[in-house]
Amino acid sequence: MSEITAVCVYCGSSSGTDSAFAEAASKFGKILAENGVRLVYGGGSVGLMGSIAEAVLAHGGKATGIIPEFLTTRERPRRLSQELIVTRDMHERKRAMFDRADAFVALPGGIGTLEELVEQLTWAQLGRHRKPILVANIDGYWDPLLALVAHMREQAFLPASLTVDFQVAERVEDILPMLRQAARGVAEAEKVMAIPAERL
Repeated sequence: MSEITAVCVYCGSSSGTDSAFAEAASKFGKILAENGVRLVYGGGSVGLMGSIAEAVLAHGGKATGIIPEFLTTRERPRRLSQELIVTRDMHERKRAMFDRADAFVALPGGIGTLEELVEQLTWAQLGRHRKPILVANIDGYWDPLLALVAHMREQAFLPASLTVDFQVAERVEDILPMLRQAARGVAEAEKVMAIPAERL
């Protein structure tokens, strides 16, 4: 059985227009801290990234921020992360986040959040790893994406032999239990990326 000791959270560097998004980020940060699960995130101190990191630290948890050098001015990373890793570029950042996490959660966010989520789904679909992936569908934010995935299946662009396997949670309280359940069938060896780092 695989343990969930660190969760990588993809989320926006802004807070969006719905106050439920920031509330969800803060609530999940509190849950991570109270369960002794380290937060791995984009390293920023603004938007939903800031909300979740602040909540983790406010409740005695641990946070690792991973940010590419060119974003350090825009997203003001140094205030929140206990451990801050500055990478050369986005590719190195994503590999570092992967290596340090046992599971992935997508809270609401923009193009960057979507890209990070889809890349993890792609790697999992191609058999590169079996770490749990969860979409936190707060207030239906990800409904259009879920509809698109269903459409892809209907149009046979997602054949049964290449299943996109991910969880969907409507409530923040369900995220960690769902990740733990999904991790039960994953061996430690299946959490290691099968692609050489220099090719990512």
